Amino acid sequence: MAGLPERLTRTAATSLLAGAVGGVALLAGELLAAKARRYAKPTMGLALRTSMGPQNAPPLRLVLLGDSAAVGVGVEWLSDTVGGQLARLLADGSPDTGQRHVLLSSVGVAGSRSTDLATQVARSLLGDRPDVAVVLIGSYDAASGRSPEDAAGHLGQAVRRLRSAGVQVVVGTCPDLGASRSLAPPLRQIAGLVGRRLAKAQAKAVTEAGGVVVDLAGETGAVFRADSGTLCYDGFHPSADGYRVWAHALYPAVVKAAMTGV
Repeated sequence: MAGLPERLTRTAATSLLAGAVGGVALLAGELLAAKARRYAKPTMGLALRTSMGPQNAPPLRLVLLGDSAAVGVGVEWLSDTVGGQLARLLADGSPDTGQRHVLLSSVGVAGSRSTDLATQVARSLLGDRPDVAVVLIGSYDAASGRSPEDAAGHLGQAVRRLRSAGVQVVVGTCPDLGASRSLAPPLRQIAGLVGRRLAKAQAKAVTEAGGVVVDLAGETGAVFRADSGTLCYDGFHPSADGYRVWAHALYPAVVKAAMTGV
């Protein structure tokens, strides 16, 4: 993930007037500071495949696709990832939904962009068809310099393929990059603006493709900005608490999708 702040810096610098020497110099300094930071990496032993809930409860196959958020970069235990926490919420259920035997897996890859989702969709459809797919993507798209509409188009294609295979799809749009403490102002504010533009394009593409949108930045950004404990030691990836905030934001849409597929 060390390359993401550098890419964000380049994207931000391109967005500014080339003649704004002071602004470019400031961003260059922030680039050096961002590159010097130590960032969390995927945990090699973290095999995101497990089951939760009573064996005799109705089964629910849940798969995660996307970038580092889908594999839990920033935490060491599967139960702390957004997928693990979603699976626990679904397994425990409520009087209205009942308990479920959740079969959780992830085909996400840290550093992925929306152009990488085609391969992930193919992998997710191998074997038994998932009931619900949760897609978490956007940070690297925002840093790539590509147009939000282009990135969103690839996301829409992935959602459409999953829906045509009979999978319910919930997409958590680009998180609030302006909440990152690994980026100094004004880069942090610029990253936030770029992320919001992407999230808006993502929401449109996902809705048109038949998926359900959860605006992660809109629903959880204020929490991440207010509480540094929602980020892990690198100030960029979520901590267990941060993934819990995301899981609770995603849960209403995911449980509704699970009930729809019954």
